[in-house]
Amino acid sequence: MHEFSVVQSLMELIEKYAEENKAKRVVKVIIRVGILSGIEPHLLELAFNTFKEGTIAEGALLVIERENLKVKCQECGAEGEKDELNTLCPFCGSLNTNIIAGQEMLLKSLELECEDET
Repeated sequence: MHEFSVVQSLMELIEKYAEENKAKRVVKVIIRVGILSGIEPHLLELAFNTFKEGTIAEGALLVIERENLKVKCQECGAEGEKDELNTLCPFCGSLNTNIIAGQEMLLKSLELECEDET
């Protein structure tokens, strides 16, 4: 299950940003997961809930936003979002397309509780 290694890297990023911002705790983590990323959201959530124990993110809520496949057609020039897992142009049906979104996982935002500066 590669979601564990993904979450280990995610936790490193979270801890880095929390430290840089002098956070007392992480309240919420929002990530975007592309439909072609190879990441299973339920397994990612399970791994996150396992790895967050005993860290600054122990009480954090994980929000996973799914990103559909987006393609750009080299024939008609159109860009389109797809619910299906194929790269056909949704406008002209061409196979001559490039994937422009839906393959990655991104840390979109963190909600941190920071120490008072006073």
